Amino acid sequence: MTDQEMITRCKKGDREAFNELMIKYQKQVFNMAYSILSDYEDASDASQEVFVKVYRSIASFRGQSAFTTWLYTICRNVCNDALRKRQRKGFTISIDSNEDENNPVAELPSEELSPEEHYEMSERQRIVRDAIRSLSPEYREIIMYSDMEQLSYDEIARILKCPNGTVKSRLNRARNALKKKLSEKKELF
Repeated sequence: MTDQEMITRCKKGDREAFNELMIKYQKQVFNMAYSILSDYEDASDASQEVFVKVYRSIASFRGQSAFTTWLYTICRNVCNDALRKRQRKGFTISIDSNEDENNPVAELPSEELSPEEHYEMSERQRIVRDAIRSLSPEYREIIMYSDMEQLSYDEIARILKCPNGTVKSRLNRARNALKKKLSEKKELF
């Protein structure tokens, strides 16, 4: 069933269609929330809130943009609200915490790799995740949209509500910042 068919059924109150839509996009929404919030519990809460908002407002989705653009915009807004709440509460994340233990974004090991190759691959992934997390929120977000979710410049521009040129220049600056952080670990790349 296509997204459009599921959305049409959702607008008619079909909960099964909404469940299918949620199952299809729950991983992407969680990954986006996690990349913005850098906290497993907050990302889980935000993901749930995103789908509650989608359920309540699906009737207002007009289809002028892709469903994913609308969904990611809702996710971005929910995460930004969570960040504002976090700032008011004085939220901190310990640099000693090992967040990756609960991180479903982490890749599963391939059975074809030797233990040494698996370790090296895991270490590279950890370093890249840490480097992305250390970027400013606007850089982290644009890298996530472009390189992880593989959205087009037009889709990113609609989500961020900015011109394509701004998306391109911000993405270039973000990639350069990431490249600079990763250049310190040349032995793994």
